[in-house]
Amino acid sequence: MNTRKSMQCVTGVVGVGLMALLPLSGAYAADRVKVGLMLPYTGTYASVGNAITNGFKQYVAEQGGKLGGREVEYFVVDDESDAAKATENANKLVKRDEVDVLVGTVHSGVALAMAKVARDTKTLMIIPNAGADELTGPLCAPNVFRVSFSAWQPAYAMGKVVAERGHKNVVTVTWKYSFGEQSVAGFKEAFEQAGGKIAKELYLPFPNVEFQPFLTEIAGLKPDAVFVFFAGGGAAKFVKDYDAAGLMNSIPLYGSGFLTDGTLEAMGGAGEGVMTTLHYADGLDTEKDKAFRTGYASAYKAQPDVYAVQGYDAAQLLGAGLAKAPAGKFDKDAVMKAMSAATVDSPRGAFSLSKANNPVQDIYLRKVEGKENKVVGVAAPKLADPARGCRMN
Repeated sequence: MNTRKSMQCVTGVVGVGLMALLPLSGAYAADRVKVGLMLPYTGTYASVGNAITNGFKQYVAEQGGKLGGREVEYFVVDDESDAAKATENANKLVKRDEVDVLVGTVHSGVALAMAKVARDTKTLMIIPNAGADELTGPLCAPNVFRVSFSAWQPAYAMGKVVAERGHKNVVTVTWKYSFGEQSVAGFKEAFEQAGGKIAKELYLPFPNVEFQPFLTEIAGLKPDAVFVFFAGGGAAKFVKDYDAAGLMNSIPLYGSGFLTDGTLEAMGGAGEGVMTTLHYADGLDTEKDKAFRTGYASAYKAQPDVYAVQGYDAAQLLGAGLAKAPAGKFDKDAVMKAMSAATVDSPRGAFSLSKANNPVQDIYLRKVEGKENKVVGVAAPKLADPARGCRMN
């Protein structure tokens, strides 16, 4: 084997455990940060995992391949969105590869198991997507940070919007699982605070997409509006079925932004005019967002989405922490302290972190226009998750 080529392969962007094959000098070891990417690279959420990874690496590339002056060394695990494998996979990165920071993941069930490993081992963790309220609620920890959202945030913002638009009587529909239930709860909290009434909460098993009985029931109930949480292929099918049932023109459809993010192509125009709420939108007229989108398109020959933004901001937050930490051995406490105090100059708009380490951020009202979720306005400025049950130890 050519030794030079072998060294280049191992010290570049590497897979799980490769760096363990080579001894590292003290100087090299002190000037690097070991990042464990535990994300879905196969299965339903593979595109989300890839977008997060692309965004993370884009920011690192913009900093000359470093974060806070340190070389970045990647260790990668495909979590397959399988919660049953999550503890084992997280331990591969933490105990075998001895990463400085865990970055993951998309699926909330996997993230909850990852967070337990991070808390038990005191490993720094950055969550670039999973929105389970518990992660920055009762399961919060000083070493666990989130750069995306809680399930509550976009749903609560939409509850305010729907009430402000004069709707009094709403039906909700989602899959019967934690994130869907938390989304409905967030919507319901804001909507009922404003005097609205939930006529009925409809649930179907995940990942069931047989929506017709529910659409028939909605038509019979004749609510003022419908609020849903669906994502991915299920979201595209629900919107297409809702439109085909003739409901789109008579009963307005609203949802958290995942309903229409990354799904508009599959809807084939059925989502036109649907309003959603999320912490990112198309058409944010800021220099930061324009530069981000241009850079992403150049690097990956694709347009970025909210998931790419979250990956980018995970790297930004880590970089902010490393920039304030002393040189030499990775000082986790100094990095955590700086991360908690950081303001992230995100493509979505600048955000800070709450005491629970969750973004305090603008939630945008978006409207589907063609193949874009165009920004209409700010539905809830600087919205902080209530982080119920969080007790930092």
